[in-house]
Amino acid sequence: QVQLVESGGGLVQPGGSLRLSCTTSGSIFSIYTMGWYRQAPGKQRDLVASATTSGRTNYLDSVKGRFTIGRDGAQNTVYLQMNDLKPEDSAVYYCNARHPSDSSQGYWGRGTQVTVSS
Repeated sequence: QVQLVESGGGLVQPGGSLRLSCTTSGSIFSIYTMGWYRQAPGKQRDLVASATTSGRTNYLDSVKGRFTIGRDGAQNTVYLQMNDLKPEDSAVYYCNARHPSDSSQGYWGRGTQVTVSS
């Protein structure tokens, strides 16, 4: 049973920062592309950022320059550092693991709520 365990969500004021973490098993982390998606009420789930095992990253245009994704192989953990948060960043954030050669092989975390509000 593959598990992706997320942490780090919460309530923050506009302009503030949060760091999300997602931990999984080594057998998954060493092969799979790790990413973060988000879904706001009534909207589709969008890819926010992803990082391959080789370190190649990809970001949603609206978060470029504010969010940073990173992988820690020693901890089998992927992070999403979110700075200068805006109300429109509010959503449930989901960790995702996707096989690099077969997109049908993937796993999801349960999600963590991020709310940006004054």
